[in-house]
Amino acid sequence: MSKPLSILQGRFGRVALLEMDRSLVTHAHRDCHVLLKFSGADTAFDVRGRTCRLTDATAVLVNAWEPHAYTHGDHAPQTVILALYIDPTWLGMIDPRLLCSGHSQFFPRPCVYVTREICESTLLLGSRMLLGDIVSTQEAEIAVFNLMIRVIDAFSDRKVLCREKPPLVVSDHRIRRVLRYMRKTLGEPFDTRTLAKIAGLSRPHFFAQFKRNTGLTPSLFLNTIRMEAATRILIESEEPLSGVALGLGFDAHSNFTRFFRQHQGVTPSEYRRATQVFA
Repeated sequence: MSKPLSILQGRFGRVALLEMDRSLVTHAHRDCHVLLKFSGADTAFDVRGRTCRLTDATAVLVNAWEPHAYTHGDHAPQTVILALYIDPTWLGMIDPRLLCSGHSQFFPRPCVYVTREICESTLLLGSRMLLGDIVSTQEAEIAVFNLMIRVIDAFSDRKVLCREKPPLVVSDHRIRRVLRYMRKTLGEPFDTRTLAKIAGLSRPHFFAQFKRNTGLTPSLFLNTIRMEAATRILIESEEPLSGVALGLGFDAHSNFTRFFRQHQGVTPSEYRRATQVFA
């Protein structure tokens, strides 16, 4: 079974060292997402309709809100993955030119060959996480930034994108209205007919506009913000898992656990135990 070896969470977002032996469903993150192999067998992710190999020599890069999935072969050996979910706002606080890391075209290629410096930084950060050697907020942020900036400098389009006016994530005011409603009613039953009515569109037109504006289907967007809320609540509160599940719209604790594992690879209780929080 997949398990979390160590998770760091802070203003930067989160960094997870995960021992993976099961596939993940198609999902997305609001963060700039980098996947690096720490140890174990080679594996692969599905990004932009292609299979992206994750090996000692390659990394998988996923833009904010970009759908992707993890494919772990049947009976394949485990892979230890260092997964970075980095908040573009935090990067922008360090250097305003890095705010474009939230752009949908920030990483032009989803699979790249890593440099020696990135390999060394991956091993260093992963090893420190395993040893519990990162004990302060400053240490965590420096370690995460040092690895992330090497990836950005080598593989992003930031020099082009930072000169452009950042595009609105959602330009259609009708879809923005739906997104606000979805966030406010996260724990209520999901009904696409209601969403289409709020947008003032027919269901086919609503689905088309939603996908055009967000890059996701309504259900995939809902799953993304549910996971985002779940990881935050698990760390910021001591609420029992049954209460977390109910607040997020799951009628049973077991359904929430299954959902969380399908998207994160680990159970909510494992995630909570493995996470080290930095203010």
